Amino acid sequence: MSDTTTSSSSCLSCVEACERCIEECLVKDAAAHAACIRACRDCIDACLLAARLDARNSPFAAEARKLCKLACEACAKECAKIGCYSCATACQECASACG
Repeated sequence: MSDTTTSSSSCLSCVEACERCIEECLVKDAAAHAACIRACRDCIDACLLAARLDARNSPFAAEARKLCKLACEACAKECAKIGCYSCATACQECASACG
């Protein structure tokens, strides 16, 4: 598997984990988990952008992966604070793949 395929696959797995995390936060207490929800939303957007640009071999794909790495690291940190370790793990794996 190429590095691009690996990062895109990791990005899409991360998107799924973040979506599940957001749903869990909304069920628990949206106001108390607002920072986590915001981090997950940013992470989702960055991951989707990176995967899309990688898929079309965009000259901006490398920059998108850098943004994705930063968003994933921030999200992993927020998710770990509230105990959403499945999301934190997926974000850490994506950050490593994009880094």
